[in-house]
Amino acid sequence: MLVKARNLLRKERWLGAVAVAVLCAGVAGGQQPTVQVRGTVKDAKGAAVTGAAVRLREAAGVDVQAITDGAGRFVLPAVAQGDASVTASARGMEARADVSAAKLVEPMVLVLRPAGNSVGEMEFSDAPKFSVAGVTDWTAVGGHGSDATLRTSESLASATASLPGDGAGAATPDEMKVAAEVREDEDRGEVAKAQERVHAALQAHATANLYRLAGEVDEKGDDPLAAVREFEQAAKLEPSEVNEFEWGSELLVHRAIWQAAAVFEHGAEMYPASVRMQTALGTALFAGARYEQAAERLCKASDLAPEDAEPYEFMGKVELAAPEALACVEPHLARYVRLKPGSSEAHYLYAMALLRRQESAPDAAAVAQAEALLKKAVALDAKCGDGYLELGVLAAQRKDLPTAIGYYSKAIDADPMMADAYYRLAKAYERTGQREKAKEAFAMHDKVTQEQAAATERQRKAVKQFLFAKPGDAPTVATP
Repeated sequence: MLVKARNLLRKERWLGAVAVAVLCAGVAGGQQPTVQVRGTVKDAKGAAVTGAAVRLREAAGVDVQAITDGAGRFVLPAVAQGDASVTASARGMEARADVSAAKLVEPMVLVLRPAGNSVGEMEFSDAPKFSVAGVTDWTAVGGHGSDATLRTSESLASATASLPGDGAGAATPDEMKVAAEVREDEDRGEVAKAQERVHAALQAHATANLYRLAGEVDEKGDDPLAAVREFEQAAKLEPSEVNEFEWGSELLVHRAIWQAAAVFEHGAEMYPASVRMQTALGTALFAGARYEQAAERLCKASDLAPEDAEPYEFMGKVELAAPEALACVEPHLARYVRLKPGSSEAHYLYAMALLRRQESAPDAAAVAQAEALLKKAVALDAKCGDGYLELGVLAAQRKDLPTAIGYYSKAIDADPMMADAYYRLAKAYERTGQREKAKEAFAMHDKVTQEQAAATERQRKAVKQFLFAKPGDAPTVATP
């Protein structure tokens, strides 16, 4: 149920997923020795908090971020000079501690307390101000690749870059000629030639359209540093919805979450009718563990264009991955079903929102409604593996294991790479005394899990992360 790319100017990026930890280390000048700041985020009762956003900032410009794992732990690399502050936030609560490289106490413990105005904490400004200084491989990520929240964040970041817009505006005949020739180069697989062509055009006549085109081509040519600077230059040379969106999307794909959020926040203020700008801001807020705010932005995007599927798809995924049910999502997904009665995904997402509410307020009628929605979802689309899986879960909860086995098997038929379905099928076989079948299902679960983990690792290692200099340092546009 992926969001399909419909942006006519940009072809879908090859990026499938991005780095495991949210790492955007700031640098101001040459490479300096680093130490790691390790710790745990807990709530007032001492329970570990999963998915909390942790941020370390130094006056010298260092800006490093991470998301806590399933045990509430985080690891942050930090420049070993001067004092710094470490903040954590999640579920409307926050914590703060001051640290010094010379007097570092590890592991540190951050205890969340009720927060104030969390929107202000993100330090959005009227005009985003930061400087991309370089790129790095992500290495300090820990072993949190199975975290559902992180995987959802990665998926949504990639999907955000392909959200459809209203077009790039007017282009001159020369710009259109260059764009057509560049696309022909790309279609032949000659990305390097396309880069040379667009950079030569920029040297002859620098325009916002050509900067944006150069950003697209350089991203495909594995030069994200040049790409992000070109997208930024396009946005500054000719402020527009498309230029601001492309700049923010490039930042988000490379896990510069707070910087992307600042760009999208500014874009949402400047272009309040832009559905994709609100959707993108919601995605960035979700990546920063601002779940309620993310949901509010996605619901606002849906209200701007109730017929559009993308905001519903995004909010449905956010609802499933967030630590708690999100207030505005369920009624919006109910509207999705009303507006799109033939959509399997609409029925599935609304069903899951109803089931999510059961965690805090059990309601037998709502469970029955959710089950009916799931049956409708699989009737509309026989490849709705997620729907079959959840029907199996509901049957297993009623101790109806034969029915559960049937649904789990259909889920696997629909999606042979659904690891959770193999595991649940194995447990159901085990509980019904079918040991050989259970053994086979467990083996398939392990095989699929390993294959998915290896693929995710390869994809994440292929993505560079941006380094940021001290605010005020002017970036330069990459030249060929």
